[in-house]
Amino acid sequence: MPTETKTNHIGRKIARIRELRGMKQETLAEELGISQQSVSTLEKSEIIEDKKLEEIAKALGVTKEGIENFSEESVLNIISNSFHDQSALNAILNQPTFNPIDKVVELYERLVQAEKDKVSYLEQLLKDK
Repeated sequence: MPTETKTNHIGRKIARIRELRGMKQETLAEELGISQQSVSTLEKSEIIEDKKLEEIAKALGVTKEGIENFSEESVLNIISNSFHDQSALNAILNQPTFNPIDKVVELYERLVQAEKDKVSYLEQLLKDK
């Protein structure tokens, strides 16, 4: 029974990184100066030329190597390991991609700030009455 090797589909990696960054195709298109349809076509491409890949990486806030070496398994390993021990550091050093934990912290900080803003707004409404 032959085993198939996984293809290094750069377009799928770009799409997944874009999704993890919370970015829409339209936003990436604006950053690159192309249409949303062109981004869709890029994400369906198995191979992308180096110069274009560097532009995409810059727009996504990662390195070209980060896109090339991206794997869903490494992201899941980083997340699952970070809740149990310090082995997530090894995964980060071996796979140069962005750290999803930083994104969680960033989201949490934005939520806390939104709650603070709501509280101060409500307090101001109470003072005005």
